[in-house]
Amino acid sequence: MVTEIVPYEQIPLKDYAEKAYLDYSMYVVLDRALPFIGDGLKPVQRRILYAMSDLGLSFQAKHRKCAKTVGDVIGNYHPHGDSACYDALVLMAQPFSYRYPLIDGQGNFGSQDDPKSFAAMRYTESKLTQYAKVLLDELGQGTVEWEPNYDGSREEPSWLPSRLPNVLLNGTTGIAVGMATDIPPHNLREIVSACIRLLDDPEATTADLCEHVRGPDYPTAAEIITPRSELLKLYETGNGSLRARAVYVRENGNIVITALPFQVSPTKIMEQIAEQIKAKKLPMVEDLRDEGDHRQPVRIVIMPRSNRVDVDELMQHLFATTDLEKSYRANLNVIGLDGRPQVKALKAMLSEWLVFRTDTVKRRITHRVEKIEKRLHLLEGLLIAFLNLDEVIRIVRSEDEPKPVLMARFALTDAQAEYILETRLRQLARLEEMKIRGEQQELAREQADLNAILASKTKLKNLIKKELEADAKAFGDDRRSPLVEREQAKALSESDLTPSEPVTVILSEKGWARAAKGFDIDPAQLSYREGDRYLASARGRSNQHAIFLDSTGRAYSCIAQTLPSARGQGEPLTGRFDPPSGARFLSAIAGDENNALVLATSAGYGFVTKLEALVSRNRAGKQVLTVPEGSDVVEPIVVPGAVSSALVAAVTSDGHLLVFPLSELPELDKGKGNKIINLPASKREAGGSMLAIAAFQPNQELVVVAGGRITRLKGSDLDAYRGTRAQRGGLLPRGLQRVDRLEIVG
Repeated sequence: MVTEIVPYEQIPLKDYAEKAYLDYSMYVVLDRALPFIGDGLKPVQRRILYAMSDLGLSFQAKHRKCAKTVGDVIGNYHPHGDSACYDALVLMAQPFSYRYPLIDGQGNFGSQDDPKSFAAMRYTESKLTQYAKVLLDELGQGTVEWEPNYDGSREEPSWLPSRLPNVLLNGTTGIAVGMATDIPPHNLREIVSACIRLLDDPEATTADLCEHVRGPDYPTAAEIITPRSELLKLYETGNGSLRARAVYVRENGNIVITALPFQVSPTKIMEQIAEQIKAKKLPMVEDLRDEGDHRQPVRIVIMPRSNRVDVDELMQHLFATTDLEKSYRANLNVIGLDGRPQVKALKAMLSEWLVFRTDTVKRRITHRVEKIEKRLHLLEGLLIAFLNLDEVIRIVRSEDEPKPVLMARFALTDAQAEYILETRLRQLARLEEMKIRGEQQELAREQADLNAILASKTKLKNLIKKELEADAKAFGDDRRSPLVEREQAKALSESDLTPSEPVTVILSEKGWARAAKGFDIDPAQLSYREGDRYLASARGRSNQHAIFLDSTGRAYSCIAQTLPSARGQGEPLTGRFDPPSGARFLSAIAGDENNALVLATSAGYGFVTKLEALVSRNRAGKQVLTVPEGSDVVEPIVVPGAVSSALVAAVTSDGHLLVFPLSELPELDKGKGNKIINLPASKREAGGSMLAIAAFQPNQELVVVAGGRITRLKGSDLDAYRGTRAQRGGLLPRGLQRVDRLEIVG
């Protein structure tokens, strides 16, 4: 016995893997993820609808268990998991997911709050909706190609003969290998109107069509706030994005949200707002309630803390920070009539669908004409038999094989002879001739009308328009998603969301910081860690920035409220910020961001800046003051009142005091600044430096503190020390030349 050797082919693993992956990717693209432009369905959806139609589950039938439908689908047409098939069935039945549901579900099919909360298929029942007729009514009229199912035991339609562009009406989403589709739903009346415009004017532009298709139309009543120009660009390219925003009303001082963007859960919105309240980021909101029920699924009540709360400003913040405003990607990627996936613009998509619809109507009419021709052919034979009834009866009674004899005697075809032999005797009554001739005349008229339609593009186009208008009247409805152009939502800043209360920011020598409520506190008397003590403090508001300056001239900031309470010993700033190695925190600053500030170094240089220039979001801070080598940062001074009228006083280590107009210093955001007071080279080499600065108004008093002695200078007392920027200044009296600090009174 000779064993047959089966030949095999050796190919490189690289080539095999490449081919296998390409085959798989094409399968995913064509048979799973992307819809066909003709019926707007993926294969699993098409098979579900066809199986339900085959089971007789029309909109007039009774509901039937979904388990039966799913079983038929996966057993006959779609050999995949039952859960995936059931998920697809449920999606087509959810009115909050599909703009025009294709399946009428009975039982728990989920809710807008949780679309995945539907019951198991053994509990739910379903049938087709009336709208599904649009996809299935013409199925048995020669309108589609049929192909074997997965095991060749039966046939299934390659597509459904949709009378409407369902691909745009219900939209779809899908992720394939290397491509995806995101087609938003649209309003039926608008799409039909655009189709009719395109039939009447094939040269119409996308802008012309957008006079009819104003934008997507989701199943929810949330506003679409995308500008018209962006929507037009989306429809011209087939790619883009759009934004939907929740709708709210005011009731008895409360804010009531009545509509949410598509696929946004009320529970998620409640969680997002509640998190902000818990984190003290919504001080203007007192309470939050979900009053939704089966009659009104979306009713979220937000209660402001008082009637002084700016509701519009609050909602703008919530739009920017929660899913009350949501962006959607649009990618009009479909499988075209040529069987290839492609992103299509609105005009290209509607034009191609009209080609599909025109071909479908031609197929339907041709199929009907062929049926009429067959019927007329049979009626012609039946009429011959009726007119020669006696001869026909004789042949049937006397001949063993009457069929060939009838064909030869009356020149009948095989089909005519067979039909005559199958005709009942009662149909050969006297009045039957009139019925036969009447039916012939009626069919002949119908045949002539149909042939005239096939022969005339205008008549064919008018028929398509008439059918589109009829379906729009039967299934169309008003737009649900209003189109309202709105400004970009803007979140409130952290300072806006923080209660404004007086606080004192305290910094210790070792860089620990805290904040005490109020100004009536002596920071030096607070408790500090062992080996640590008070260094600096600043007064401000809880919603303002607390700014810390280090020995390298870098500034660091945070909202004052976020600092720990002064009841404890604070927290190390090195836990919040990342200062350079060896840097020390020297001072604390607080106040309004528009306040003027004098920054200076012991080298005698400085400049005026705004407090906002020191604010930084970075952990590494922001370099604002350039510190010359061998010098230190002098305690920053907040300017009281206007810069234009203020004076600045600078004192050196050898007792020289200079007073000059602050306006002589430049206003900078960062840098070294200009010379404030002159330090002779000999003094600098001997360790001389600028010890302190002070800014004050002419009506205020300058106090010089030197050990236990002080001197108060005001008005003419300052004349001995007045000058211009960068001068040496006047020498203070003996006993006051070792200055500790400068203070301002008044």
